[in-house]
Amino acid sequence: MLSRSLRPAVQKAVAQPISQVNAQRNMATLREIELRLKSVRNIEKITKSMKMIAATKLTKAQKAASNAKTYGQANSEVFTNSEAAAPEGGKKLFVVISSDKGLCGGVHSAVSKTTRAALKESPEDTQSKVIVIGDKSKSQLSRAVPDNLALTVNGIGKDVPTFADACSVADLIVQSGVEYDSVHLVYNKVVSAIASEPRIQQVYGEAALKASPNFRAYEMEDDVTKDLAEFALANAIYAVLVEGHAAEMNSRRNAMDNASKNAGDMIVSLQMKYNRGRQAAITNELVDIITGASGASLFQHSPRHSRDSHSKSHSSIAL
Repeated sequence: MLSRSLRPAVQKAVAQPISQVNAQRNMATLREIELRLKSVRNIEKITKSMKMIAATKLTKAQKAASNAKTYGQANSEVFTNSEAAAPEGGKKLFVVISSDKGLCGGVHSAVSKTTRAALKESPEDTQSKVIVIGDKSKSQLSRAVPDNLALTVNGIGKDVPTFADACSVADLIVQSGVEYDSVHLVYNKVVSAIASEPRIQQVYGEAALKASPNFRAYEMEDDVTKDLAEFALANAIYAVLVEGHAAEMNSRRNAMDNASKNAGDMIVSLQMKYNRGRQAAITNELVDIITGASGASLFQHSPRHSRDSHSKSHSSIAL
């Protein structure tokens, strides 16, 4: 049994017409759809702007990448002509090239997966140290291989990397005290306008240069060999930094393009739902109006109503 204080509210709710309840429900649904439409349109504006910015930066990055290839080719010629090779069972150092920003597809996950796979190739590689450039791959590798992380660097890649950035990274590697015989640079390389893939570039250290057969033919001081090894490392880092930056901009442009297309599809779908709901609400209101009008006309033409009106007219005449 309901208390007397609740009975009036319950009776009012029961007496409320069903059409009015449906109308209120439709209005709430339409309001939710309208708010969601507004948010999706705002997201579409943001993604389109980010796509245009990424396309502009990609043009600059591609020019810088074509110029930086000269540095990588110089390193390859030095190591090829000297026939340098890493000693068997030598220590490897992995340098992962990433950045601090996201919203660029799976470029950061790709280099992290490649690094984890390289560390599992042999039992010796599982103890290899890893240096990460960029916060995105740092957060991934710190969970996967926390014991292998030796150094992390951030703040590089906000704009097109310069040779000064590469030299600062090379100095940090040398000053970190990590022992290595070869450095393996893990980076993303642009394959086409819609794809990039991870690559590993190997750079030999000072010991490998000294032990190479063609390099030993020249009498050089130890300081010169050490400087050459550090300069070769800086050259290689600069080449992969610029290439990785171009791959990131390319992936971000494609990601924002896909996000804009998906937002457009959502807008079309939500707009159709909104139009259908609005049309249904208008139809229900018209049905209520027509039903009320037809009920009123039937009441006016009913025999009882005509007799009552006729009797009223006679009574007025008699008076």
